[in-house]
Amino acid sequence: MRVGAAVFVFFAGVGLAPAQVAEISVSGGVSRFGNATLGSTVDQLGNPVAVTLDNGFRLTFRFTLNTYRFMGHEFGYAYNHSNLNTAGAKSSMPIHQGFYNFLLYATPEGSRIRPFATGGVQFSSFVPPGASVYYGNQITKFGVNYGGGIKMRVTEIIGLRFDFREYNTGQPFKLTNTPGRLNQLEASVGAAFLF
Repeated sequence: MRVGAAVFVFFAGVGLAPAQVAEISVSGGVSRFGNATLGSTVDQLGNPVAVTLDNGFRLTFRFTLNTYRFMGHEFGYAYNHSNLNTAGAKSSMPIHQGFYNFLLYATPEGSRIRPFATGGVQFSSFVPPGASVYYGNQITKFGVNYGGGIKMRVTEIIGLRFDFREYNTGQPFKLTNTPGRLNQLEASVGAAFLF
């Protein structure tokens, strides 16, 4: 009797469940730093030297839960690769980001094309040249992000996504003449697996 009731509840629930409730996606794109001056330091002669951050590439992994017809929640990790410039010398500086975003869709769950707006919070761990994230040498700052994009269903289980987001984070270093918060723009395209 218990097995029969369990089977009935399962099939009744499947009929009521939405077509897609979760997504796992991988995206690649660019990171552009609008406020790329991090401040200034002094060289060996005591002259001021500007410290800047170059644009770079970005690799993002996202897990999305679409909990309501027009709403969802997204958790993710992004690896950003950039270069730190000091007195003409360039050094690699990766940035690791973890984030949570709330999604608001323009079309209901199950639609083939779903434009969305998003906003959320993140942490950004800056790994200075010569340091390692594995030894806790990174500098972690918190911030907010917002933006939007479009999700498109290609097949029942494969989708495409385009994201455009602005990240606002605290400056990673304590330098003189720091101009304020660091702005980072993400433009990316990716593939999603739909469940």
